[in-house]
Amino acid sequence: MTTLGAVFRPQLAPERLRSVARLADESGLEELWLWEDCFREGGISTAAAALAWTERVRVGVGLLPVPLRNVAVTGMEAAGLYRMFPGRPILAVGHGVQDWMGQVGARAESPLTLLREHLAALRALLRGERVTTEGRYVRLDDVALDWPPQDPVEVLAGGTGPRTVRLTGEAADGTVLTANTSPEGVRQARRLVEEGRAAAGRTAEAHRTVVYLLAATGPGAAERLRAELVAEGVGGEPGIGVAGDAEAVAKAVQRLVEAGADSVVLQPTGDEPDPEGFVRFVAEEVRPLVPS
Repeated sequence: MTTLGAVFRPQLAPERLRSVARLADESGLEELWLWEDCFREGGISTAAAALAWTERVRVGVGLLPVPLRNVAVTGMEAAGLYRMFPGRPILAVGHGVQDWMGQVGARAESPLTLLREHLAALRALLRGERVTTEGRYVRLDDVALDWPPQDPVEVLAGGTGPRTVRLTGEAADGTVLTANTSPEGVRQARRLVEEGRAAAGRTAEAHRTVVYLLAATGPGAAERLRAELVAEGVGGEPGIGVAGDAEAVAKAVQRLVEAGADSVVLQPTGDEPDPEGFVRFVAEEVRPLVPS
């Protein structure tokens, strides 16, 4: 089943989240995704607010940068969300932007090792296990959550480089790919994920692939999309981003689905003039055109 979502970008002031989240809930949007971007908005705080303001929409955080977080804190906050809003939070972790991690003195010498250790400890804590580990970065001494989730939960991880994407298959329950990923990039990522799953003996387990898709609609859509792709350094790459009406966007979604995406999350441009309208466009115009 293909899941469709939209992003509330942290370029918007935090006080805008309430109206966007409520509209997402009322319009039937399946997933609303948030980002923990330095130095804009925190992922857990915004997710908690969005979940409290809504009744049914799932709320994803893609992603929480692990260099900023002690894994016990990540576990406590995640478990709280899972218990207060069963079945609705979706949490992903990742390296974070390395320049930002350097700005706050949290840049790891081996981001891959840190992510592997964080994922292993976090997933164990959320399973209700008591964890003792002495890793290069993650060190826990007889730690267990008093209030672990009542049901099994997914922990997703994001990545761009091949080693990290392979690690998401090995150590996470799902993979989040950026909006700079073309359909062919999705296919390559799926192959890497399967390599990681095979190496870890996890091929029988479910593994979800979430892909962001930069999308623009309405007046000036093509120009806004082009400007953002150029700013991201991918202006000349084929298959990345889409501008146009619901039919054009739905076709771009379907290309990602055919390449292996389980969930496609439409990401508006940073200068999207109508965030609420974008959510309504995704839920009411694009969703009916995407086979479920």
